[in-house]
Amino acid sequence: MRQLWLSVVWYLLLLFFCYDFLNSCCLLSLAAIIPIKTYSNAEADKDKILIENKDKSGIYMWTNNINNKKYIGSSQNLRKRFISYFNTNHLLTYSYMNICKALLKHGSSNFSLTIIEYCSPDKCLIREKHYWDLFKPEYNIAQDPTAPFSGRQHSDESKIIMSEANKGENNPMFGKNNSDDSKKIMSEANKGEKNPMFGKTGKNHPMHGKPRPSGAGKPSQQIEVTDSELNQTTTYNSMSEAGRACNLPSYRIIANYIKNNQKKPYKGRYTFKRAQKN
Repeated sequence: MRQLWLSVVWYLLLLFFCYDFLNSCCLLSLAAIIPIKTYSNAEADKDKILIENKDKSGIYMWTNNINNKKYIGSSQNLRKRFISYFNTNHLLTYSYMNICKALLKHGSSNFSLTIIEYCSPDKCLIREKHYWDLFKPEYNIAQDPTAPFSGRQHSDESKIIMSEANKGENNPMFGKNNSDDSKKIMSEANKGEKNPMFGKTGKNHPMHGKPRPSGAGKPSQQIEVTDSELNQTTTYNSMSEAGRACNLPSYRIIANYIKNNQKKPYKGRYTFKRAQKN
């Protein structure tokens, strides 16, 4: 009986030391990471950050000095990436990202910025994934840096902003004409049964029997805007005019608001509806 008891004690001690050893190895692997540069106050070190990381690519890490939450990213142009982080308009545009939201809330003065590693552009995503696995950064949204939109969903407003950003001269195809050969290839690719609308006529048409969407109206439709902060209602001659007055990124925010028959004030302030015709 005594021998059995001693065996159990030795077994438990062995388990304890093995666990302690493995845990120590894990801590040592993290401690072995010696960052290239660390800026304890990103706001105060802004100029230094931009100067020292010019023409460099690599892996960086934001750390919230208040709650110690982290964000790990990589860039082929670190200086350009950091400039965007110090730009309030950029943070507002991408406020659906946790790190942008946190920088807006706490300010860059409450963040430290670490350059974990400089590497060639083609190695950035691989090395970023390596550090994700080590640090488990809380602010990162995607599940895998090699698939950056994995696990993300854009809000309606973000989709509108991205759509507007690719209109006109901002569109990579602006001013470009497809060659005759390209046009012919695209035309052949959509002929007959290859066309997604092939055979969809009458009752088979996806819009058959459905009323035309109402509420969105035309850009020239007069719009009533109620501002709950100022407690006043103003009528504008178009959605575009109303959008500009409310400082919206696109009039289509109003169109979608009306189309979806929303009741909750946009941004907690504005409500929109079509003006009644006299």
